[in-house]
Amino acid sequence: MLKKVETHISQELPFLKKASLLIAVSGGVDSVVLTQVLHQLDYTISIAHCNFNLRGIESDLDETFVLELGSALKIQTHLKSFDTAKIAKKNSSSIQVTARELRYEWFQELLQNHQYDYVLTGHHLDDNLETFLINLSRGTGLEGLLGIPTVNDHIARPLLPFSRAEIEQFAISTKLNWREDQSNASTKYLRNKIRHQIVPVLKELNPSLLDSFQKTTTFLKQSQDFIDETIQSIKQQTWTEEPNGLIKIDIEKLQKSKNPKTILYQLLKDYHFTAWEDVYHLLEAQTGKMVFSKTHQLLKDRGFLLLSEKKTSNSIEETFFIEKDTAKIEQPISLSFTEVSETGSKEKTQIYVDQKLIKYPLCLRKWKNGDVFYPSGMKGKKKLSNYFKDEKYSLIDKENTWLLCSENEIVWVVGKRQDRRFMVNNKTAKTLLISQ
Repeated sequence: MLKKVETHISQELPFLKKASLLIAVSGGVDSVVLTQVLHQLDYTISIAHCNFNLRGIESDLDETFVLELGSALKIQTHLKSFDTAKIAKKNSSSIQVTARELRYEWFQELLQNHQYDYVLTGHHLDDNLETFLINLSRGTGLEGLLGIPTVNDHIARPLLPFSRAEIEQFAISTKLNWREDQSNASTKYLRNKIRHQIVPVLKELNPSLLDSFQKTTTFLKQSQDFIDETIQSIKQQTWTEEPNGLIKIDIEKLQKSKNPKTILYQLLKDYHFTAWEDVYHLLEAQTGKMVFSKTHQLLKDRGFLLLSEKKTSNSIEETFFIEKDTAKIEQPISLSFTEVSETGSKEKTQIYVDQKLIKYPLCLRKWKNGDVFYPSGMKGKKKLSNYFKDEKYSLIDKENTWLLCSENEIVWVVGKRQDRRFMVNNKTAKTLLISQ
């Protein structure tokens, strides 16, 4: 098995050879074999163990075993204890989800604090088959049928092509010790039920089940690669990224395809949306309709879907003050303030202001109901809400607009329109150039 693992890494994971690796070790046969194999192959490894305190003395014995393993191999060992049940109850989450989140958050800390390049886990071919069947039973798209990825960000799984039987045979033949988690024998959890009740039947029907499964996942991955290439081509035609981070999706161009919903899913799948039917309905919805994920918002605005990060109420209400003689600011936006002797050409990205007409500190804020200003080039005053409507601002455009104010009066809808009350005239003694 040593030779097979070395060949697999050379072909599929060559970047691991010179990397600093942290192996997640539960004490079970999979992670113990992974540790022993890489140690014998002279990789640079350390190990990490989480004690979730869910099985009483057994959890403590697992921790002791891993500590002794690290000592025997003379490699650095990291240990972490969690009150998992208490944390799960506090977060109203399941024990399994909580344990997974705690484990990977801690691994990320170790990566950063100790300059490890990758975390390695002992997932193997049988685990991959079980994941495939779990996703299939719950209903999933093509991605859910691809199983466990070999590499995912800084997580790598060198044993993924190897069966549980191969791993156990290596452990027995080399007389390795490992810990058995008795909870793995229980059919209380879905994965164990599939492992003990469904997979054995499938293997009885097809003794070459694991080989067939590997071939199937290879074909599925090839199909996914083709889809990714196609989506990238469509993305170039329908997807525009604005300088402020706003993403515009052209609905008309999207709907010219045969499967706009499928394409929309592929375009947005990494933005944490879950209410997909609501997302699809935006294609035909009225302007102003929105759908939210935990991180982003998607707005229907005439012929476009506008994707942006979800704003918090605090960020919208925040006000930034600018003191006199300030030359430049970088937050929340970049603005420079320069005293000049004469005005130049008019640009939306700059305004010329009569110094004596403004009062410090100036402030930058977002708009609010009731705001009015006196737009340059127009007579009279105008509600800012009506200005936004006339200029066809989307909700996201409004959220991204900053107002430069003197006391409670708008000096500039930044980057768009100056208030004429503060403009330079023939009586101006000092002129201030404000530019983005």
